[in-house]
Amino acid sequence: YHVSDEDAVRNAIRFVKEAEADVVKLEGAGPSLSRVKAIVAAGIGVMGHVGLTPQSETILGGFKTQGRTASKARQLLGDALALEAAGCFAVVLEAVPVPVAARITEALTVPTIGIGAGAACDGQVLVYHDLLGLTEGRAPRFVKRYANLAAEIRAALETYADEVRAGVYPAEEHTYSMPEDELEVFSRSADGVEHAHRDS
Repeated sequence: YHVSDEDAVRNAIRFVKEAEADVVKLEGAGPSLSRVKAIVAAGIGVMGHVGLTPQSETILGGFKTQGRTASKARQLLGDALALEAAGCFAVVLEAVPVPVAARITEALTVPTIGIGAGAACDGQVLVYHDLLGLTEGRAPRFVKRYANLAAEIRAALETYADEVRAGVYPAEEHTYSMPEDELEVFSRSADGVEHAHRDS
């Protein structure tokens, strides 16, 4: 979508038509501003995203907090205001210090959605894989795991595999049967079907 405004609009339309998206989200400001304006002009809502932008994390030097210096914080504020002016209906603030997120939220007239940006944002979001504990290993600092489903999933899969190996699953209640008279007819005719296929 970065190639041109026209490509961005074309791709946004595809998201709406083919993926049934209600809106699209674009990360960053700068070059994205003309894309935002073009997509909004085409009648598709755009949510902006500043701070840590995962699709650009290699450019940012990895998954790191953004806006920790006065100059970087000013840039984030300017980017958020520019996204609002370009037509974004909301802006995601990711991995941004709390005072910076609070100031951006105060400055914008559109809602801010925080992910690792503190409670001053208008709304909050977490990736549900993180929230549910579907992945193992170290999570970002801002993640609160409300469950540990990865362990439950692993235990369920191990139990399933053990039961298959032991012949416990599938049990009779997990299978289908057929009427005895139909089974007799099938059994008598099965050899003929097998021979016909082998001979052809």
